[in-house]
Parts: sequence; structure tokens; C-alpha cells
Amino acid sequence: MTAATKHTLRSIARRWQQLHDEIKTHEKLLAELTSQLAPQLIDAFGVGADTAAEMLIVAGDNIDRVHSEPAWARLCGVAPIPASSGMTNRHRLNRGGHRQANAALYRAVIVRMQHHEPTRAYVARRTAEGKTKAEIIRCLERLLGS
Repeated sequence: MTAATKHTLRSIARRWQQLHDEIKTHEKLLAELTSQLAPQLIDAFGVGADTAAEMLIVAGDNIDRVHSEPAWARLCGVAPIPASSGMTNRHRLNRGGHRQANAALYRAVIVRMQHHEPTRAYVARRTAEGKTKAEIIRCLERLLGS
């Protein structure tokens, strides 16, 4: 019984190592390809190879729909839509866009909010103006998506 358990655990550990090495190889290749295709996108703070690859996939799959900056924002689901009542003047994001593109932008915004000093200053300024965290994230997604 003990020998069978040890054999099984060794087998699982070897498979984990193989998969881990394969993942590292794929991540390295993805980083190389995205840096060749979109070096400015990779250089942006908070945008890694996975986020850049997702944005490139969305752009490539919808080349006929991306004819301007507002069209790109709408495709990514970060185009502002008026959501005002008679008393307030607000906007919300159009959630009709590409979900993976929107998720990629969201990840980049969250990384920036935590680690990018100019973005942290922007968040502090907008919070002092009375904006909610969701509104600030919307603004940052719109800014990053353009």
C-alpha cells in the first residue's frame, strides 16, 4: 500500500514538473511574440504578455469593427453610456463589449491602482472629488482602452 502511494505521488510530481515546464515555455513564447507585435502595449505599466495577447486577439478577430478609438472602446466594453437622472450627471460602461477584452483591461487597471504611483495619485484625487471606486475604475478602463 505504501509503495503504491509513493509511486503515485512520484508520478503526479513528475507530471506537475512537466506541465510547469511547458507552461513556462509557452509564457516565454507568448512574451516574445507580443513584444514583437506590440512593443508599446507591453511597455505600458500593468500590461503583461497575457493582457497584451488578449487585446491583440480581440483586435485581430474584429478588424472590421475597429475603425476608430470610440469603436475600440465600445468593442472592449469601456465606452461610456449616460446613466443620468434628473439630479445627477453620470455615466456607466457599455457592458455589451467583448468580455475577455474588458477583463484584460480590468486586470491592468487593478495592477495600476495598486502599484503605479501616478494612477494612485489619480485615484486619491478622484476619491477626494467624491467618486466611488467603481466610477474611478470605469474612468481608468476608458482611459486605458483608448
